Amino acid sequence: MKLRLIPREERFFDMFVEDASNVLGAARLFEAMLRTYDAPEQRAKEIRDAEHRGDEMSHEIGRRLESTFVTPFDREDIHALISALDDVIDYIEEAADTFVLYRIEAPTAVAVQQAAIIVKQCEQLHEALSNLRGFKGLEKYWIEVHRLENEGDQLARNAIAGLFANGGHPIEVIKWKDIYGHLEAAIDKCEDVANIIERITIKHA
Repeated sequence: MKLRLIPREERFFDMFVEDASNVLGAARLFEAMLRTYDAPEQRAKEIRDAEHRGDEMSHEIGRRLESTFVTPFDREDIHALISALDDVIDYIEEAADTFVLYRIEAPTAVAVQQAAIIVKQCEQLHEALSNLRGFKGLEKYWIEVHRLENEGDQLARNAIAGLFANGGHPIEVIKWKDIYGHLEAAIDKCEDVANIIERITIKHA
């Protein structure tokens, strides 16, 4: 009697790409919101809808994980990946909502730059996950995400230092420090996703 090997559940790879695509869509909506700033409430709602879709995707992946015997890679890495992607879109949504709640009249050039960095990082993550199945040739993606994180980190530091150096109104300083912090958190979380992809790739090299 021959032992039948149970095939890995390959559908996970497609689901990761769908999740990353949704995160990228939210990032692009947010950048568009800041660049036009003509209907921030509507844009924020669209981003909130994307965040809800992301939650549904995460739950679906979790359900599939519970019912799958052989996964394409370690279960804890799958959990970490979907959790980190969820965190990215959560920070994007929080930043968008903050612009509305704080009644920000217009975004700063720094905020627009930060939003653009998040989009570029999400593009790299989407590409990496689209090519994850072979566990090869992914290094260029996480290297670029790290480079962008360093760029974003320097940008945020300079912007926050500028808030205090320019002697702005204390309330405005608090608002913008909070917003820059949300955006920097999203940038950092994109790096976390890249680190998880790197870890998965190294395990299967």
